[in-house]
Amino acid sequence: MKLELAKNNFFGIKNISLKEADFIIVPFGLEKTVSFGRGTSKGPQSILEASPGLECFDEETEKEIDKEVKISTIKEPDIKQSHEEAIRQLEEIIDRIYSLDKFPLILGGEHSLTLGPITAALKKYKKISILQFDAHADLRDSYEGNKLSHAAVMRRCLDLGGINLVQIGVRNISNEELDGKEFDFWRRNQNRIKTFWAKDMEKWRIRDIINSLAENIYLSFDVDAFDSGLMPSCGTPEPGGLQWNQAMEILKAVASQRNIIGADVVELAPIKDFQAPDFLAAKLVFKIISYVFTYRIAGKYKIQMPVYSLSS
Repeated sequence: MKLELAKNNFFGIKNISLKEADFIIVPFGLEKTVSFGRGTSKGPQSILEASPGLECFDEETEKEIDKEVKISTIKEPDIKQSHEEAIRQLEEIIDRIYSLDKFPLILGGEHSLTLGPITAALKKYKKISILQFDAHADLRDSYEGNKLSHAAVMRRCLDLGGINLVQIGVRNISNEELDGKEFDFWRRNQNRIKTFWAKDMEKWRIRDIINSLAENIYLSFDVDAFDSGLMPSCGTPEPGGLQWNQAMEILKAVASQRNIIGADVVELAPIKDFQAPDFLAAKLVFKIISYVFTYRIAGKYKIQMPVYSLSS
């Protein structure tokens, strides 16, 4: 599959060839099954448009990201009309990126898109953990009759085999008969699902999160994992979620101790004339790039870090 460079790169910096890049950003505004607020199709472009407003120096990792890290953004494809074909389309894009030995970072779009890159990642890595930041478990067997719904995406990923799932910040799960008893499925699959419930946030220990993860990690970050006061621009904002520094502590520790092999940031649904959430999502992408570059690509992987507790 041929990948075309976008006119506008992340940060507003000049695009470079895919062969030169460390990270390849994939805008993919899939929106097929949103069930409350709409607008996720506009999420990728809103993130890219907000990104030039970021300061490119990361004081935490002491990296000048726009100068030290090689980033390319590809042109958003014409997304297939069929939901199944769209997910396969994204899978093929990620296959191509992995064939180039680059790090794929997808900007969504609704959460159902994660099935595509997970399918691609399993071809390369065989066994992985999904680290899911999310307000919702996404473990329904189907939603509104659709097995590819955003509300069923982690169940579909687990169907593939070779995966364990670690969930951060979940505070909404169903147990409706028509949806395949989501809570019962979660309870029956404790050997491959570890959930850090938002209600227990004060008891979380980062070491426990890391010990739940395999060596190779795919990071899937639904922005509704953040508290709704911090991130209102999503289809289903939920109170009681993560604050910024909490999320960054976890991401930094995981990046330092495990091999993050790809990532997506999904479910941003921009609100007109309200740019703060778009900027937050762009900053999240920036921090993922910074942590992965510092601890994986730049060779500081598996350093000693204090990972025993989580600041509140």
